[in-house]
Amino acid sequence: MPRRKRVLTRPTVLPDHKYQDMVLSKFINMIMWSGKKTTASHIVYGALDDLQGKGEDGIKIFKKAIDNVKPEIEVRSRRVGGANYQVPMEVRPERKLTLSCRWLVQSARERAGRSMVEKLSAELYEAANGRGGAVKKRDDVHKMAEANRAFAHFRW
Repeated sequence: MPRRKRVLTRPTVLPDHKYQDMVLSKFINMIMWSGKKTTASHIVYGALDDLQGKGEDGIKIFKKAIDNVKPEIEVRSRRVGGANYQVPMEVRPERKLTLSCRWLVQSARERAGRSMVEKLSAELYEAANGRGGAVKKRDDVHKMAEANRAFAHFRW
């Protein structure tokens, strides 16, 4: 964090062309590897269509999965008196979205399956129902913050 100037926020991303949704556009950018945005959007839209084929509304499942994975608190390192403490702190809304998207993508990539479309649709479906690797990651972060609640007075 700079001491003198305010941090400039980057320009917002444009909404995706199919659903006109900003969150989905950021998610597509997180799926993207080596600048291949068309491939990333095919993967995400394919996963949403796969959920649509199962009788679910794809965009609603996506939104519910994102909301279920968002962390409320996390631990951050603070150096106090020569010792490092893991201090539980609330998560800013932008970081909540970033972490939830990152955890969903990471969990989908680690799943066993044939294609990324199938793995992503399965991870989104499970996250919307409160299961899956991304929800487990969120629960682990919350448990860590709960275990270090004794150091909450070091927050500032």
